[in-house]
Amino acid sequence: MSYIVNIRLAEPVQLDQVRLGTLYAQLGETGAGHVISRAMEELAVRLEQCETLWRASNRIQLRKHARSLIAISDQIGMHRLAQVARDVTDCIDAEDEVAIAATLSRMLRTGERSLSAIWAMEDLSI
Repeated sequence: MSYIVNIRLAEPVQLDQVRLGTLYAQLGETGAGHVISRAMEELAVRLEQCETLWRASNRIQLRKHARSLIAISDQIGMHRLAQVARDVTDCIDAEDEVAIAATLSRMLRTGERSLSAIWAMEDLSI
């Protein structure tokens, strides 16, 4: 008898509350809100572009976009997303297509969940 195993592809999202608090302390509520909003918009666009670049087999631009995700994610306390984007760039550098596909999928999932967590947090503060 054979069994089918379903793997649930979910991991906890971590938002660095200290980093977010520092942004608010440095920039004030309005300034930090603008930075976070712009970063979220840019993350959403770049995540979508990464998927498009993967499908187009454009590894050079995919690497550039993944690198930019690292900086943007770190800026607003999404350290897990930044780490997964680093993993994507490492896989691209190693020219490991299977690993790129796996880590890119993880990056897209993590990005989506991270953005949802920030949006939910923003909704709570309104």
